[in-house]
Amino acid sequence: MSKTKTTKNTKPKMEDIASPKGMRDIMNEEYYSFQGFFEKAQEVAVYYGFKPIDTPIMEQEAIFTSSIGEGTDIIDKEMYTLKTKGGDHLALRPEHTAPLARAYIEHGMQALPQPVMFYQYGPVFRHDKPQRGRYRQFWQFDFDSLGSDKSIMDALVIKTGISILEDAGAKNLSIDINSIGDKECRGAYIRELTNYYKKNVSSLPAVDRERLKTNPLRILDSKEEKTKELNVNAPDSVSYLCPSCKKHFKEVLEYLEEMGIEYNLNKNLVRGLSYYTRTVFEIIEKKGSEDGTPLTLAGGGRYDYLARQIGSKKDVPAVGMSIGVDRIIGATWYKKLAPRILKKPKIYFIQLGTEAKLKSLNIIEILRKAHIPIAQSLSKDGIGYQLANAEKMGIPHALIFGVKEAIEDSVIVRDMSNRSQETVKINKLVEYLDSIK
Repeated sequence: MSKTKTTKNTKPKMEDIASPKGMRDIMNEEYYSFQGFFEKAQEVAVYYGFKPIDTPIMEQEAIFTSSIGEGTDIIDKEMYTLKTKGGDHLALRPEHTAPLARAYIEHGMQALPQPVMFYQYGPVFRHDKPQRGRYRQFWQFDFDSLGSDKSIMDALVIKTGISILEDAGAKNLSIDINSIGDKECRGAYIRELTNYYKKNVSSLPAVDRERLKTNPLRILDSKEEKTKELNVNAPDSVSYLCPSCKKHFKEVLEYLEEMGIEYNLNKNLVRGLSYYTRTVFEIIEKKGSEDGTPLTLAGGGRYDYLARQIGSKKDVPAVGMSIGVDRIIGATWYKKLAPRILKKPKIYFIQLGTEAKLKSLNIIEILRKAHIPIAQSLSKDGIGYQLANAEKMGIPHALIFGVKEAIEDSVIVRDMSNRSQETVKINKLVEYLDSIK
């Protein structure tokens, strides 16, 4: 007789089922902080003319590889990709702009009155090294204008971003801004930049030598200390702008000056994505970090050639901005904006006994339809705990609903400040509560 080998079921260890590295659960007050920020950002964006759109979390991988470009960290090492059972190559979105351009093309928005303006909010994914304030799944709020090359649209996007951040509590904002030209003038600048780095190639770290082959502009954005020193004397793009780009950039700066928005001309600012043209910018909180150092909160720019890169038959001038929400929520200056859904309860509902519990949900529904916010402990039975909870929460009135009240279709309304109370018929409850507000 052969022996049957049995396997013992073992529970997985906590580290085996923990949330993935660089990703986390958002709950309690932090959840409401995110929701409150989104509502405020949405309110400002709508005021300035942006309308909502929500693109898929996953897109065809080619949407990003054709638009963001080789030589960027996102494409080279940060993008989450997968191959489906059907053979499709998909990617978790590492940013919102390329999906928006895809939606613009797919839905024929070029036939609409231009520009079209959208905002969107949601998680994006990059396999970056997790650190304080930087996650692999993080949240961005984006707003974009597609279909106009006018400099006032650049200024409108910047003003919208400034307004959102100031309403969230930021006080010491400034703009780092640059122009990297267009297809008419950027070629000459890149040739000059490439020659500069080739003359100093022995001083370039390996990562930047590789960028020199694929995307020389990205060297200006390098985090390597040796490269930063080299970049001090690198050619600046503004000197190579064609008359059209120079005029456009001058107008953007004039709008900022007129609005009293402080800016700094940063010749090394190129942004990390390859699709940018002309204006690029970052919004910085000058003392935003815990140690009082500057903190970059948002960034963006113009991307006039992106649509053609992912399938449009012609260029679509566009400009947009992305705000890093996680950094704002974690900042000491954040106002902890409360979402509209959070209303301070004016009533604490107390139920006592089986008969009362049976009818309790009907009374709560009456109050909900009347938009009267309440707190309750329906799973509890004793009056002592429920009254103590009402006092602890500082709620001005309690509704006491016991067996006698359940039989008589009434409820006791108690004033928590002086213990006075009144018995009110349920069909008159809303009217009575309105009278004591």
